[in-house]
Amino acid sequence: TVMDEGVVLDQTAFYTGGGGQPTDSGILISSGQEYQVSGIKRVDGQMVHLIEGVLPSQGSTVTGLIDWDRRYLLMRTHTAAHILCGVVWRDYGAQVTGGNMTPGEARMDFEFENLTAELAAEIEAKINAEVAAERDIVVSNLTREEAEQVPDLVRTKINLLPPNIQEIRTIDIQGLDMQADGGTHVANTREVGAVKMIGHESKGRINKRLRIALEE
Repeated sequence: TVMDEGVVLDQTAFYTGGGGQPTDSGILISSGQEYQVSGIKRVDGQMVHLIEGVLPSQGSTVTGLIDWDRRYLLMRTHTAAHILCGVVWRDYGAQVTGGNMTPGEARMDFEFENLTAELAAEIEAKINAEVAAERDIVVSNLTREEAEQVPDLVRTKINLLPPNIQEIRTIDIQGLDMQADGGTHVANTREVGAVKMIGHESKGRINKRLRIALEE
């Protein structure tokens, strides 16, 4: 379907956004013509692949190519953010309250009362130990009933999901962290590479922000 800002496809490999992870970008190819896709926007419940200028014609067949370097960097970044959450919960009992990411960097907010530079450095070292541990990452789809029996998923407030969502996609960094999540991830923590703590700040009495970046 052709819209004002782009096109809606009957199927797509582009990540359409959510969970703090940006949408994919890339190109669509049709009849030898390339169309640059800058991102994806939800319009009236449909995912519009945003294209500037001339659009493919209605009903045409297109081939989509995502910007793989950017996507893979986001996959590594998203997994790094989950490692951070897993470490902070396991070792300090602090819940994650929010987060966001760009390719290569992520920020996560936690229910921390006290957060020092020394503690941030300690968390950085623990993240990198988990990367080196080469933990497999398993993606599963659970029924809501199954998910509500998993303590880690209850902790991440799956009960707040709308009642009509009966299948829950989970990301399990085996032995460390399991979360309900719709984003894209690598298959093993070793793919993340070295992680650096680039900042920490207070966002309130019991709300502290940690910023991480991938080193390459």
